[in-house]
Amino acid sequence: MKKYLITGYSGFVSRHFLEYLDKNETNASIKGLDVQKPEFSHSSYKNIRLDFEKIDLLDRDRIESIIFNFQPDYIVHLASYSSVAFSWKEPILSFQNNMNIYLNLLESIRKLNLPARILSIGSSEEYGNVDEKTLPLTEAHVPRPVSPYAVARVSQEMISKVYVDGYGLDIIMTRSFNHIGPFQRDTFVISSFAKQLVEIKKSGKSSGELVTGDTSIVRDFTDVRDVVVAYDLLLKKGKPGEIYNVCSGKGTSLNDVIGIMAKILDLTIHIQVNEKLVRPSDNRIIIGSNEKIKKDIGWDV
Repeated sequence: MKKYLITGYSGFVSRHFLEYLDKNETNASIKGLDVQKPEFSHSSYKNIRLDFEKIDLLDRDRIESIIFNFQPDYIVHLASYSSVAFSWKEPILSFQNNMNIYLNLLESIRKLNLPARILSIGSSEEYGNVDEKTLPLTEAHVPRPVSPYAVARVSQEMISKVYVDGYGLDIIMTRSFNHIGPFQRDTFVISSFAKQLVEIKKSGKSSGELVTGDTSIVRDFTDVRDVVVAYDLLLKKGKPGEIYNVCSGKGTSLNDVIGIMAKILDLTIHIQVNEKLVRPSDNRIIIGSNEKIKKDIGWDV
């Protein structure tokens, strides 16, 4: 039986990862760590063994104790302050939290000398503003982060390389592009749009206003249910020390996403831009190449 330690356990990506393992009748024991209790019930999973422990990952001694007792084969590090907007409001808190919780995790593995394979989740935000001529972005593209959140993600990637090369840890890194799907909080852009549109529909109106930031930006969206398949395959087949884009290879503007959802709900929508939702510096267009991940582990969408 393989043992998976999942940080950020109560988030929507972890929930889909558990559903994937359960659906595929994976013989697995899961230890979940998070600062918040999960909203989903463990009783809905029939084929995997689940255990949750509420913990602040800044508590280094407690992390080390949990890892020593659990002895994981795989670690999926999902925990972070994952909002770019939050990082602009609280740059110090965002950076210190995201880096220190990861360092605590790595140090525990190093000090205990465990052979666990670690999946370090990064972000397409690491690439920064890019020339459209360089699209789609490959992993060889030099990161130029333009937000506090993105700087922390690049730092997480760089320290991973240090622990791989200097200490021999088994770490695989992702640059995960935007993923969307059920259970995502409405603090994220597509979920926010969906919530507003459904509320308009429920009101009985055929038209309404949608409050947004800049909807001209283009992103590479992937269904979270495809993303978690990539994560499990990377744990089993990925190459240590390598970085992998997890993306669809296709770009869609937020305007187009709104149009698609409005059509599904048969609504006429007028966009109302709230300047407070426009970030100080935002990546205009991000589209990734998934050729490397397809070649190395056979994942595609």
